[in-house]
Amino acid sequence: MTPQAMKFQRAPSQMTKRDFVDRFGGVYEHSPWIAEAVWSDGLDESHGDVDGLANALAAIVDQANAELRLNLINAHPDLAGRAAISGRLTPDSTAEQANAGIDQCTAEEFSLFQDMNERYKNKFGFTFVMAVKGSNRHKILDAFRRRVQNDPQVELTQAIQEIHKIARLRLAEIAARDTTRGGKNAR
Repeated sequence: MTPQAMKFQRAPSQMTKRDFVDRFGGVYEHSPWIAEAVWSDGLDESHGDVDGLANALAAIVDQANAELRLNLINAHPDLAGRAAISGRLTPDSTAEQANAGIDQCTAEEFSLFQDMNERYKNKFGFTFVMAVKGSNRHKILDAFRRRVQNDPQVELTQAIQEIHKIARLRLAEIAARDTTRGGKNAR
């Protein structure tokens, strides 16, 4: 079964709003409003797998106004940034950055991440976002170098696409945990 076709142990359509937001509100970084909106729009059996729920969540983001989308982008931490150093990342972000080896940067690489974060923010006015699962710090720095050359509108679109990838990966992890734990952690 592909990750996208994985079903959740407990159907989202059978959850209370509180349970649904508790379970899926962190899929989009610090933005439970997205899960709240999906729940309010109504859930059915088509939302019972990763693909169906990911599409519904993404549709809310894509329909949101520019200010909400910008806030969503800026809800993401800098890669190898201050939040990572001080241990203030969400558990998902901590794991994602560690799996990409960002926590193993040399002093030179760390400095380069800081410089790239600053250049990117100065140019675009928002945080660099990349779905880093399956990547490494070298590929991420290469992406920084390429993407800082983009037009602002192109980069805004890219950031939202990356956020959707992150959300889909997080949903797949939730579904996989349901499967491996027999749903014990499903609400």
